[in-house]
Amino acid sequence: MIQYKKVAFYTLGCKLNFSETSTISRLFEDAGVAKVEFEEKPDIYVINTCSVTENADRKCKQLVKKALKINPDAFIAIIGCFAQLKPVEIGKIPGVDLVLGANEKFNILEHLDQIEQKNEVAKVDFDNIKNTKEFVPAFSYGDRTRSFLKVQDGCDYFCTFCTIPLARGKSRNASIESTIKEAEKIAEMEIKEVVLTGVNIGDFGQGSDENFFKLVKELDNVKGIDRYRISSIEPNLLSNEIIQFTLSESKRFVPHFHIPLQSGSNRVLKTMRRKYVRELYAERVKYIKSLRLDCCIGVDVIVGFPGETDEEFMETIDFLKDLDVSYLHVFTYSERANTTAVKLGEAVPMDVRRERSKMLHILSDKKKRAFYEENKGTSRSVLFEHEEDNGIMYGFTENYIKVKVPYNSELTNTFQTVHLDEIDRDGIMKCTILQTVEK
Repeated sequence: MIQYKKVAFYTLGCKLNFSETSTISRLFEDAGVAKVEFEEKPDIYVINTCSVTENADRKCKQLVKKALKINPDAFIAIIGCFAQLKPVEIGKIPGVDLVLGANEKFNILEHLDQIEQKNEVAKVDFDNIKNTKEFVPAFSYGDRTRSFLKVQDGCDYFCTFCTIPLARGKSRNASIESTIKEAEKIAEMEIKEVVLTGVNIGDFGQGSDENFFKLVKELDNVKGIDRYRISSIEPNLLSNEIIQFTLSESKRFVPHFHIPLQSGSNRVLKTMRRKYVRELYAERVKYIKSLRLDCCIGVDVIVGFPGETDEEFMETIDFLKDLDVSYLHVFTYSERANTTAVKLGEAVPMDVRRERSKMLHILSDKKKRAFYEENKGTSRSVLFEHEEDNGIMYGFTENYIKVKVPYNSELTNTFQTVHLDEIDRDGIMKCTILQTVEK
């Protein structure tokens, strides 16, 4: 094995990728390799890729080029979803030495042991992920006041626009008992907040007598973790019992849900092969708000799906206008190889996609500001981050309102009771600290 002393990581994509990168970085640290920043001239770069990211190929090439500019002799390994989908193409990128698919990325040290020097031809190792049953636990640590805990991987849904099942395989997870043990490891690390993450976390336990609701109840009993957030959960899997427990009975789950919608048109939802209709989505939102008016609800929306008409896009706009949600994550549809969406309707011109995206971003800003206004003047518990930004530090309330105060290092990774004063022009809530909950 080449003698590496320093390794740097770059992660593209979702919270799940961040949890896995962090776990892989600990493998290097346990082997005596120091983790450094991208610009600190490491001996090896590990780039964790995403298949959802637009222009994934271009982004991957840019990062390799940037890495080689910093250290022309660096060993470069590409892992993750895009590496699983396009391993041969990535292996041909100048400077790439190792490409590992979904099954092999956690075995990266073993692969490095087998490589004696940089080669002109990259080593590419990937298996057909389709039928894998292996679940590798992961959680992030060290770079935030919160941890992303991977509780599930893969997906059985095969939405027509999505490559994730091809990149990560079928839905799978560890047992509740094993997952609790991972949470207990996090609890020992002075991390205050845990975000539950996966590809389709509501599908936890499918095919067994365990399920996501049972997992949530068990996690709620883990001492040493103050807050849990559910990163994203399908509306058809977000049951009333999960909503009821997390909002009315839980000691640790916060009033915040992120629920993908994708479209407000039932015809488009059917074409996307989503497993719900808009009426069910509205029911979920209504039930959440009946229990906690202050609950934050985030929404994923895709614009410009093939065949989406102006009328159907306006259905989405009108549906969201009337829906009591707090913010939108807007995705502009882009064509993906090996998906069926491209065959399902006439392509929406790119300028139309951009215009629709702009309209939804404006609506999102209005929704977010309205939610912040509803909460202005109330007292909230805030967990403060460690980053400093020109003398300012930030934190989030339990219901996901971002706040700002003058920087004070003693506030880092602590809970404070604050009064929400006013919304700044940058859309962040100014606040006054009322009481130190924890030092």
